[in-house]
Amino acid sequence: MIVPKGKLVIIGGAVDLGSTVSAQESVKQLNYLKFFERGILKRIIIESAQKEASVVEVITTASQIPDLVGDEYIRAFKQLDVEHINVLDIRNREDAGKKEYLDRIRKADVVMFSGGDQLRLSAIFGGTEFLQILKKRYHEEPFIIAGTSAGAAAASVNMIYRGQSNEALVKGEVQITAGLGFIDSVIIDTHFVQRGRIGRLFYAVATNPGMLGIGLGEDAGLLITEGQTMEAIGSGLTIVVDGRSIIETNIYDVEIGTPISIENLKVHVMSIYDKFDLKHYKLMIKKTVKVEDGIFLKVPDGDK
Repeated sequence: MIVPKGKLVIIGGAVDLGSTVSAQESVKQLNYLKFFERGILKRIIIESAQKEASVVEVITTASQIPDLVGDEYIRAFKQLDVEHINVLDIRNREDAGKKEYLDRIRKADVVMFSGGDQLRLSAIFGGTEFLQILKKRYHEEPFIIAGTSAGAAAASVNMIYRGQSNEALVKGEVQITAGLGFIDSVIIDTHFVQRGRIGRLFYAVATNPGMLGIGLGEDAGLLITEGQTMEAIGSGLTIVVDGRSIIETNIYDVEIGTPISIENLKVHVMSIYDKFDLKHYKLMIKKTVKVEDGIFLKVPDGDK
């Protein structure tokens, strides 16, 4: 197993301006600003080797409103005293091959994929030199790749791109295709709690119990280091679905359009600062977390 030197951050969505507000709202209120400064975007900058001096490239390809989304990310990162923020306006495969853009991702410290439609990401970047550069840097350098919503869903080798939440446990309803491939043996769903997508993830794991299902709630994120340790960041919840203990399922026997059954599926719930060992499938719960002035704080083990 090749251990990547970079870090991967996957986010469930609704994080653009901090832990409590959406991309359309203001961050002028003091409490919102506090959440924002201690939130997921702040953690990305803390983890970056260059900290506030980092060069951040935002990729808005998945979005139908890339100009608006790009402006929001510039504003958000500037609130964190990051000045070198750029937007890569890639809207098709030809754009992805532009020398200017390839040079920019070679020099970036952080690359951030915005939300939108994950199928646009796989269709536009799949098989390109652009994606090859990102993977090489992620494996060989202290480089950060982050993605929210569609950008998170597309981060794995296999990704969910279609499936209604209310019919997800019907055979044939959930559609899976190849993602960008930054992490293997997991499958990721986003806006998980808010849009009731647990059935989609159950189905995806039942079709291949060797994949670990990760369901990211809004303002929930995972910081993945060395490709094998996931730390929960943000104020939201993450659901982890382990299918290795499945005793029986009828998914391969029933006809298309028929509800499926699954016996003995294991589910974990992660909240802020919990860690999950991908090598041993072990959840480590952080027992000492407190809220002070509306901000989640880590407390050293042994302290209260």
